[in-house]
Amino acid sequence: MASEKPFVHLHVHSSYSLLDSTLQVKKAVKHAAKLGMPALGLTDHGVMHGTINFFNACRAENINPIVGCEVYTCANRHDKSRQAASMNHLLLLATDVEGYHNLSRLSALAHLEGFYYKPRVDMELLAKYSGGLIATSCCERGAIPQAITDGLPDRAEQLAGQFREIYGKENFYLELEDHGKDTEKRICRELIEMSKRLDIPLVATNDVHYLEQKHAKAHDILMCLQMQTKFRDERRPRFATDQYYFKTAAEMWDLFGDTPDALYNTLAIAERCNLHIKLEKEAPLHFPTYDVPEGFDHDAYLTHLSVEGLKKLYNGSDITKPQSELEHTLKARFDKEFGVIKRTGFVNYFLVVWDFINYARQHQIPVGPGRGSGAGSMVAYALGITGIDPLQYNLIFERFLNPERVSPPDFDIDFCQARREKVIDYVKKKYGRDTVAQIITFGTLGAKTVIRDLGRVLEIPFAYCDRLAKMVPEDPKMTLKKALEDNPEFKTTVETEEQAALIMKYARILEGNPRNPGTHAAGVILGDEPLINLIPLAMDKDEQVVTQY
Repeated sequence: MASEKPFVHLHVHSSYSLLDSTLQVKKAVKHAAKLGMPALGLTDHGVMHGTINFFNACRAENINPIVGCEVYTCANRHDKSRQAASMNHLLLLATDVEGYHNLSRLSALAHLEGFYYKPRVDMELLAKYSGGLIATSCCERGAIPQAITDGLPDRAEQLAGQFREIYGKENFYLELEDHGKDTEKRICRELIEMSKRLDIPLVATNDVHYLEQKHAKAHDILMCLQMQTKFRDERRPRFATDQYYFKTAAEMWDLFGDTPDALYNTLAIAERCNLHIKLEKEAPLHFPTYDVPEGFDHDAYLTHLSVEGLKKLYNGSDITKPQSELEHTLKARFDKEFGVIKRTGFVNYFLVVWDFINYARQHQIPVGPGRGSGAGSMVAYALGITGIDPLQYNLIFERFLNPERVSPPDFDIDFCQARREKVIDYVKKKYGRDTVAQIITFGTLGAKTVIRDLGRVLEIPFAYCDRLAKMVPEDPKMTLKKALEDNPEFKTTVETEEQAALIMKYARILEGNPRNPGTHAAGVILGDEPLINLIPLAMDKDEQVVTQY
């Protein structure tokens, strides 16, 4: 990118704005790198699902990741009446770790407290969690542009004053967008004048929903999937132009060259955003704390439970007073394992896992014998976490927990599906409901699914789409590209039949995108403090708290 014409995209929707963007995170980042852009923003609608993927992808391409969100704002997040359905948009960008946690909390509270058709926040929440955030007036649906469109200039200025008061003079911008719509051109003229009157800086963006201009029709079809409409339905909502793509710096300067400050400010904002998210080995662990009975500390209680467990498992063998060869062997193995567990800081972790497994056993909830490397631990066997004798089968503890390469131990535990909820409820009561969440999952537009979904939108007969989808080989990792390589019939059909070619034209763009959220069948997150302090949260369809990641 030429240094005299800098530009950074700050308003970008990925495919995690579910069924509202065709743009996959990694492709967006690679494209920004290809264009020589030093930074990139991610601002999905009301959610932060893509944040970690985005952060990692940017680091891999040596691009500064700007984590953001286009939040939905309303007058009162607690109001769930029909009149409360009115909402606006506001763009928020995190400058640092404080901003990231405030953004995460806002997104979580929007789902947990403010959800009404969409996850909503109000001015009270925005003011409370404003630190470390830059805000912009957003798109046509923003409160200020909406007031301008409604012919309420005084209201627009009042709102601008409110946002500047919340975020500070340096952290609030009036956002210029031009996708070729007359309404946007009018809004831009009014915002430029307002900027002069109120001394509020401008920033230029493109509301990115797809990678290339030629993807506009695929995006239009994706919106039909979202709204369950047919493509040829003339009454359905749609984007008015084909300009919502990932434009180059030169294209943005062609649009906003008359207001160069708005373009330079994209770089100025990017330079102020210096967020580093600690992941994997950098990240602190947040295991909950097991409260031991009076008279014990954690080390002593784990030892006590292990000693009693070994007595039951090995015909009364007492490792506190070893006499037989077996007792000496058990003691040596225990001392070795306990020394590593203590040195690596996982004594409490063992107690927490023992606690909820013990609860399940006491309440006749079937528990599996434990799978994976955890079966190599004699301490785990003594506690009843696993059910396989590591001595009998010569299982190696170091595969589970190695002092030379410390990583959190991994127990694979199976609970009876019919009663696992009782174990989860126990954990919630024991450690606090706000410290427990289930894990979000995403159904995707897989190779077969995308063919059938596109056929429905394009009104191609179901029988034809079903026949085409069945040509895709059965394999969870199957892609359309691989299906064309593996099945000559599928390849021939796509090359010779008009309807198949039409489906594939758009399927290649939409394949792999998230389609709908779900809840992991087994995974549960358990922390040492309210999870809202650590990660963004949401609600699933059963009103259970789930992680946004």
